[in-house]
Amino acid sequence: MLIIPAIDILGGKCVRLLRGDFENSTVYSDDPVSVARDWERQGAPMLHVVDLDGAKSGKPANFELILKIVRAVGIPIEVGGGVRDLATLQKYLDSGARRVVLGTGAVNDEDFLKTALKKFGAEKIVVAVEIKNGKIATEGWQKSSRVQFDDFLLELKKLGVDTILFTDVSRDGTLTAPNFETAEGLVRSGFTVIASGGISDAQSISRLASIGANAAILGTALYEKKITLRDALAAANSNELTKRIIPCLDVTDGKVVKGVRFEDLKDAGDPVALGKKYSEEGADELVFLDITASKDNRQTLFNVVKDVAKNIFIPFTVGGGLQNIDDIRTALLLGADKVSLNTSAIKNPDLISEAAAAFGEQCVVVAMDVKKIGDKYKVFKKGGSVETELEAIAWAKEAVRRGAGEILLTSMDRDGTKLGYDLDITRAISEAVSVPVIASGGAGSLEDFKTVLTTGKADAALAASLFHYEESSVGKVKKYLSANNVPVRL
Repeated sequence: MLIIPAIDILGGKCVRLLRGDFENSTVYSDDPVSVARDWERQGAPMLHVVDLDGAKSGKPANFELILKIVRAVGIPIEVGGGVRDLATLQKYLDSGARRVVLGTGAVNDEDFLKTALKKFGAEKIVVAVEIKNGKIATEGWQKSSRVQFDDFLLELKKLGVDTILFTDVSRDGTLTAPNFETAEGLVRSGFTVIASGGISDAQSISRLASIGANAAILGTALYEKKITLRDALAAANSNELTKRIIPCLDVTDGKVVKGVRFEDLKDAGDPVALGKKYSEEGADELVFLDITASKDNRQTLFNVVKDVAKNIFIPFTVGGGLQNIDDIRTALLLGADKVSLNTSAIKNPDLISEAAAAFGEQCVVVAMDVKKIGDKYKVFKKGGSVETELEAIAWAKEAVRRGAGEILLTSMDRDGTKLGYDLDITRAISEAVSVPVIASGGAGSLEDFKTVLTTGKADAALAASLFHYEESSVGKVKKYLSANNVPVRL
């Protein structure tokens, strides 16, 4: 899959808009030509250049500047923004652009699109399919067309359009994650898909590649240094997503504890020392759960969170006692990369949506403590002490629908037993949702990790006792998985 850095030009400067809002722009450079050269030096295979002034006005406004970019680099350029007639299209192609993106012109003028395809060929034309609030957006995303999404796709098929640039405008610039579902549907419809909008990290890129997207356009994620171009290129071209191994710190009264099936808790060590150890051992992430905060109706131990965050250099997830947006913001400001919501999400499901909108879906993990009751898996809250009416698979789906970027699934039946993960519920939820699933509860052997990541279809395996009491280590687990053809980061 191609990774294509975006250079959006507004008033002669390189900018990024938030959700297509011209009044909410961030300037990243006064010299777009220099930016283009820099992306080329870093290994970009292609550039996506947009004349935002042209998109808004309906005619090119930065042609000479774009021409300088085309002449300054040796990699292909695709150009868009304000191309609404054949003369402008011809002008860009003659200037050296590899292909031209048609948005408003393609939506509003079928004859123009038909003639462009016939004259220049489908390989030179990319049609922008941009949705905003469920409708096709035009005029630089400022207006909504009356053209229905499905009808437009059928028309593009009929006309012989091959490549489409799909953007969910509501996610553009937000770093919340792309609209995977619609992108995958477009791929299945037979289009060559360039995905854009909300791409935030290597995981998003790898997932787009796995569903068959041909290319991904990155803007804000690169400019805000959420990911390097090098890492983005690596993620796009990895054949498989690597599986993650995640130690967990269950904390109460400032100490790491561990029990069996959420009972008989015993001291397992100091959270700062253990966190630092796991970070140095090569853990992919670290999870910190204040396991009695919700039960005791108190805030998370933020002072401990701060101390752990200062001593580790891996992604850090914090949960337990986060009851509102202010609590979540505090955890993130203290060094957490993600937050885990359990009891608070059950009590107020809107908190999931609010957190995703405020901080991005990639920051929101919904934790589920589940136990088999009869023939069903029920969800428990308040540190596993209170049964709810929620059924596990249905709740997982609802959480993802509301914006959860990940599910942390703990089997209460297996927790601390070292009898192996519960493969049935792990596989069922992994197959039911479109986001990564972290399996937790029951790790007792190296084989258990392999089984849950393959048969159980989990994206990551979390463990505590096995690591805390040094019965195994992150390094041993990863070497075993790699030797058994399970992709991991060594």
